[in-house]
Amino acid sequence: MDLIANIVVALIGALHVYILVLEMFLWTRPAGLKAFNNTPQRAAETAVLAANQGLYNGFLAAGLFWGLAHPTAAFGFQIKVFFLLCVLVAGLYGAATASRKILFIQSVPATIGLVLLWLAG
Repeated sequence: MDLIANIVVALIGALHVYILVLEMFLWTRPAGLKAFNNTPQRAAETAVLAANQGLYNGFLAAGLFWGLAHPTAAFGFQIKVFFLLCVLVAGLYGAATASRKILFIQSVPATIGLVLLWLAG
């Protein structure tokens, strides 16, 4: 179960690296416009804000990868739980304020990861 939990945590980390790339580097390009259902004009006006959001998503990914790589299993577990909770809260806030689909993109996977970590622990 520990391996499955860690795979899910790694996938969530990779998802947040992908979101970082979309928000920081592709926001005004076709992939970013499509992913966020944005217009070129609106994307240009919000590019700095999106890059800031992307940076925060990168911090979430870094924290999850730190938890996976930490040599002390108990501390790594705590790090993973903390950052998954951050992802969960960010997803809930995003779903309430921006788009309901964020609930399924961030909060549901984070909840699954937390449950798997708990079962593995």
